[in-house]
Amino acid sequence: MNHPRFTTAAASAVVLATTGGLLSALAAPASAATTCTSPVFKRQFFANTTFSGTPKKTDCDSVIDQNWGTGAPASGLPSNNFGVRWSVTRDFGSGGPFSFAASGLDGIRVYLDGVRKIDLWKNTSTTVSKTVNVTIPSGKHTLRVDYVNWTGSARVKFAYTPRTSATVDKVKPLAPTGAAVSYDPATSKAKVTWAKNQEMDLAGYRVYRRDKGRADYYRVSGGDPLTGTSFTEALLPTGAAYYYEVRAVDKAGNESAGSADKLVTTVDKTAPLTPVLSASDDPVRGVNLDWQDDTYGVTYDVYRAAAADGEFVKLGISYGSSRLDETAPYGDTSYYKVVAKDPAGNTATSQVLAFARPLAVPSMDTPRTNEAETGIEVRWTTSKAAPTSFRVYRWDSSDPNAVPVQVTCESYRVGNEADYYPEYGCTDFSAERHTGYGYHVTSVDGAGRESAPSRTAYAGLRDTTPPPAVTGLTHTSTEYGTVLDWDENPAPDLDSYNVFRATDLRDTATYEHLATLPPGTTRFTDLNVPNDENWFYFVDSVDTSNNSLYTLRGYPESVSANVSVNEFDLTPSQVPPNTAAWNLSATADETGHAALSWTCHTGCTTTGFHVYRWDRTAAQYVRLTDVPLAADARGYTDPATPSATTSYYLISTIAADGSEAFSGLAPVVVPPSGA
Repeated sequence: MNHPRFTTAAASAVVLATTGGLLSALAAPASAATTCTSPVFKRQFFANTTFSGTPKKTDCDSVIDQNWGTGAPASGLPSNNFGVRWSVTRDFGSGGPFSFAASGLDGIRVYLDGVRKIDLWKNTSTTVSKTVNVTIPSGKHTLRVDYVNWTGSARVKFAYTPRTSATVDKVKPLAPTGAAVSYDPATSKAKVTWAKNQEMDLAGYRVYRRDKGRADYYRVSGGDPLTGTSFTEALLPTGAAYYYEVRAVDKAGNESAGSADKLVTTVDKTAPLTPVLSASDDPVRGVNLDWQDDTYGVTYDVYRAAAADGEFVKLGISYGSSRLDETAPYGDTSYYKVVAKDPAGNTATSQVLAFARPLAVPSMDTPRTNEAETGIEVRWTTSKAAPTSFRVYRWDSSDPNAVPVQVTCESYRVGNEADYYPEYGCTDFSAERHTGYGYHVTSVDGAGRESAPSRTAYAGLRDTTPPPAVTGLTHTSTEYGTVLDWDENPAPDLDSYNVFRATDLRDTATYEHLATLPPGTTRFTDLNVPNDENWFYFVDSVDTSNNSLYTLRGYPESVSANVSVNEFDLTPSQVPPNTAAWNLSATADETGHAALSWTCHTGCTTTGFHVYRWDRTAAQYVRLTDVPLAADARGYTDPATPSATTSYYLISTIAADGSEAFSGLAPVVVPPSGA
């Protein structure tokens, strides 16, 4: 007979309690109800194999692994035909795949939530065993193990363990609960805590952090999972805000969802970036200060002093990386510094920068002729902090060796006193017409110091006197047009002649510009002949300043020579009806021959063409083509075109029966050679 592994003769119940993670036996009064803390089993001994009646003994058992041999397992029980029942209700966390392993002499059954999973229920003289794989849902579930011994040795063993292979376990652990975070402003450390997870296959925990306002989390707890329930991290004291979350990891590598986000905001003890100050001068606007930094939320106080160790006066606040000092004194050295200040009150001060500002140099505008056109008005812009005394210099721009000479003129303020950039002016009444000048301006401070010159601007007094009217205008009417002759204009600055033709000198809508001719030209031929009209011609002289009597006064009969030309009648006395579908046009080519061309859009059927020219002496049309031109001909050149006259042409289309239909007239003007 085997000796019992566990026996007791005590009449009182034995309670197994968990203390500091270890099981300890505590004596309890016989009348007290037995309770066992999960995951410890509650064990009941029965003096029968049907588990009926009141248990003979109830206690707690942390491990089901008993060998009672052939003896009774407890006082008051027989050595055969007894039963033992173990039961426990526990939290399986997220659940997942588990392995149930049972063995014994004699019968053993295993139940999960009342559903039998293992059944080895028979009297046997050898040990029987069985292992099954079970998927347990998440949450709390009840395990029950029933064992009976009918005869012989009594032995029983049962264990349940999670299956942790990554190929088997695909169930994520439950997210940790009870997450909290605390922050120590003195050390700028954040401590994250959470409740222990109920997973049986738990490997540990990972802690994640993200910046407030962003979605991405970053693991901050290192590579291996944490086995405890807290994590401490030192944060930079920048005033930034972060969210923490905790995730559980099982032995298969499955990671849970994150715990509830917990916010922590750090104290801001970090000074802003130290500004690196530089300066440059804008002669009109002021001193440009720049510190190559522009951090969101940081403001910059700008200071100036007259000496490096002097009293610094605050000029103002900037919300960017630059500021303009409009009141910086000209001709002196100023000392600057910039203090960066963040919302938490942390500051950083730049180096002290010495900047010697030159004397104020005016900004020259483009000079202009004054309204009365009696002088040249010079204008310039300067700073509100600049001196208001100026000197204007002038020289002949056509002379490369000219020396600037100060102009005697009184400066005056232009515009309103409230103008952001004051503008000044001075009118040079000594400027002569027809002379180009260069100008520049300097400023003079109270100590009599004179600045560098402004940029150079150029101007001249505009010529507004037109040349005299054209004289001696005559005309000659010819068969090829009107020949105009006039006297040469004596103006020394004459630029050109403009020749006009009109049907009414009082109606400018009838004016037609015919030609612009250079000085020295005193003849123009208008290769047109008036047809039942009376034409007027006039010639206007223009100088190099674009002055003319016509543009000044408007009506040519009061400012320029003009002549009237009557019709020179050259039109044929008889014209055949225009019944052809063809349109005729004609012009004189470079050799003085009439070049004809014709086109047609509809009704263009013909067997050929004849060309006719009007003979004014014979008062008849002369056919120029002995043989009709081909039906696809579209042009003809008259080799015998009369010179020094206007000739009229027409064409005829020849029908299949030999009849002709005539086009309209087309005139061609051929002047004499050299006209």
